[in-house]
Amino acid sequence: MTPRLAAVLCGARIMPVLTVPSVASAGPLAEALAAGGARCAEVTFRTTEAEQVLRAMAAHGGLNVGAGTVVTPEQAERAVAAGARFVVSPGFDAEVVARCRELAVPVLPGVATAGELMRALRAGLDTVKLFPAEPLGGVGMLRALAAPFPQARFVPTGGIGADRLADYLAEPTVSAVGGSWMATAAHLERGGFAEIRRLTAEAVKASGP
Repeated sequence: MTPRLAAVLCGARIMPVLTVPSVASAGPLAEALAAGGARCAEVTFRTTEAEQVLRAMAAHGGLNVGAGTVVTPEQAERAVAAGARFVVSPGFDAEVVARCRELAVPVLPGVATAGELMRALRAGLDTVKLFPAEPLGGVGMLRALAAPFPQARFVPTGGIGADRLADYLAEPTVSAVGGSWMATAAHLERGGFAEIRRLTAEAVKASGP
């Protein structure tokens, strides 16, 4: 894993993946995640207020906050302007990767095939997001994809719940695991920030020191 990406993760092996409809939830959500021991979080660009949410959570100071679901160079620019410390894409896009490098921000592109992983490695990346991990075949797919590419490291995301966390973290090629079970849309809708804190704390504890 590159030093800059390692610095963003701050040693964390858990990355909450957040889809936040309203900026009103941003402050309490950041507080709940940080109180639960999270060190970083990904805010997906899937809602109309995503940039405002990212900006508010980045200003909180308790988390390294990045932007997810970034699919164009222009989105990467907006994300960094809003305070994103890193950028995550659902797939590998050479233009997004190049723009992130120009912006001096770490990028974590998604891969689902060996071909995509080869392109990422040729682009000079050593850590990628395996997405969507569970629908692709879970840990079995991770092992099969990692075997020909021992230099690659992975952050699996997509369909992973607390019940599968330990299986992924046991893999030596896994740097961290992304998941949304700690802070779902239902949690945010009912203001369940105490539950978010509890679930985050449980995930952080399960991930080890």
